[in-house]
This record gives sequence, structure tokens and C-alpha cells, in this order.
Amino acid sequence: MSILRPGDEKFHYSDGSHKWIPPNPDYDQEVWDEQVHQHQQAHLRNERAKVRIQRLV
Repeated sequence: MSILRPGDEKFHYSDGSHKWIPPNPDYDQEVWDEQVHQHQQAHLRNERAKVRIQRLV
């Protein structure tokens, strides 16, 4: 599960899913898509940073 930070709410619905429709009808869809994509990549970077590999002995 990813961490929501202040400002992330514009990219998420209340159930945590991502908004692929721009918040304003005049907003460029391609620009919004790229922003959501970058936002998702930030989630992945944050999740990977927490992963620790432990060797079983």
C-alpha cells in the first residue's frame, strides 16, 4: 500500500484509486495523464524504498 501525502488528494478518489479525468474540463488531458503517471511513479519509488531484503540463515 502506498502512502498518501499532502497534495495527493487531487490525484485520488476517496477509495484510493487514481483520478484519470482532469479536475477541470478545460485542463489538457495529456498533461493530466502525465501528471498522474508521475504521481504513480512516486508511489512506486516510495514503496521500493521501504523494501528490505533479508537473507534467511
